[in-house]
Amino acid sequence: MFAYYLDLALRSFKRNRVLTVLMVLALGLGIGASITTLTVLKLLSGDPMPQKSARLFTPELNPFPAAVTLPAEKVWQNFGDLLSYTDAMNLLRAHRGERQAVMSLTGAKIAPKQPNAHPFFSDGVMTTADFFSMFDVPFEYGSGWSAADDDSRARVAVIAATLNDKLFGGRNSVGQTLRVNDHDYRIIGVLKPWAPQPRFYAVSLGGHSYGKGDAVFMPLDSALADKMGPQNTNCWSAEADMDHLQTAPCAFVAFWVELQHASDAAAYRTFLSNYVAQQVALGRFHHHDAAMPDLMGFLGQQQVVPNDAKLQTNLAFGFLLICIVNTVGLLLAKCLRRSREIGVRRALGATRQAVFAQFMVESGMVGVAGGVLGLVFAELGLWAIRQQPAEYAKLAHLDPSMFIATFVIALVASLIAGLLPAWRACVVAPAPQLKSV
Repeated sequence: MFAYYLDLALRSFKRNRVLTVLMVLALGLGIGASITTLTVLKLLSGDPMPQKSARLFTPELNPFPAAVTLPAEKVWQNFGDLLSYTDAMNLLRAHRGERQAVMSLTGAKIAPKQPNAHPFFSDGVMTTADFFSMFDVPFEYGSGWSAADDDSRARVAVIAATLNDKLFGGRNSVGQTLRVNDHDYRIIGVLKPWAPQPRFYAVSLGGHSYGKGDAVFMPLDSALADKMGPQNTNCWSAEADMDHLQTAPCAFVAFWVELQHASDAAAYRTFLSNYVAQQVALGRFHHHDAAMPDLMGFLGQQQVVPNDAKLQTNLAFGFLLICIVNTVGLLLAKCLRRSREIGVRRALGATRQAVFAQFMVESGMVGVAGGVLGLVFAELGLWAIRQQPAEYAKLAHLDPSMFIATFVIALVASLIAGLLPAWRACVVAPAPQLKSV
């Protein structure tokens, strides 16, 4: 019967081409707008580490002097997860998590060894040994460094695949020397392509939240000893010595901890509260404020997803609703024009259920056609977004899940639009229609 209903639908489309085009166009526009904004929202609000985001936490402390009193939400808004070097190292050495890492961003001046090659700047990460295992960073060659390398300030480095391609043509460069900021670092690892979106660990460190990822990774203490400055530094004293950041009253590093189980968070929060109380007793802290959001909580707290992206998505789905209402009206118009046809079918023995199914199949075909057109409009919309200067713009592409979602939304929208016309068609009384034939 399904093939028969398809045949009836195609014949109906041919007889009512203008109405059919209007319905497909209305749904296509609504679907295109919805999928475009939904794709951008998915990009901005996606979980960069779904396999363990509930077990990743970033402690936040309040280092302000006693005279400065701010609501807790203002502290986190202004400082993010930035900590002082002293506090970050105290938490690191406490080893209260399965893994923990301290990190900061720096501008890395790379000096190629090829003749006539000019130095260039890349994004660098100064971090500690657990960074790679905690964030599931994939390696093409070699591996990361050890805690012993951190302690000895070893000049070792891990480079990204893009930098390896640029400097070494993509071959195994482990053991080669990399000149960074006029210092030689030995390459011990080369990453596979890795660029979490959003780049959560860089949100408050002064880096972009979206992009191609970082190029070079170095031990934190080694890089600081070589006078590599952090990109984002917040100091709460005008007398801070910027040449000795490790002891200055400044926050410039982020600290992330991975717990074995999400349920361990309560115990870690207790440890964090005890640490803050201890620092208050020592006179280093003057406030007991502390927080420890998980990964997705931190991204929400830092408003990584702009409010206008959510608003645009809501407006787009509101527009889709208007398109569905218009489609309902057009389908009802078609139904009224086909009252005689429906009466003849009912007189020949078609049940109300059969007529209802016929019109729902027809609505579904309108949805599929609207989905195809919506896909075209969505690609045009995403192309327009990629022309914008926003840092995430270049990443606005339709992935397989959104491709499938396009047709699912189109089909659901068309079936919803077809419910009222299909019900109206199946209750048409055959006798009056036969009299008018």
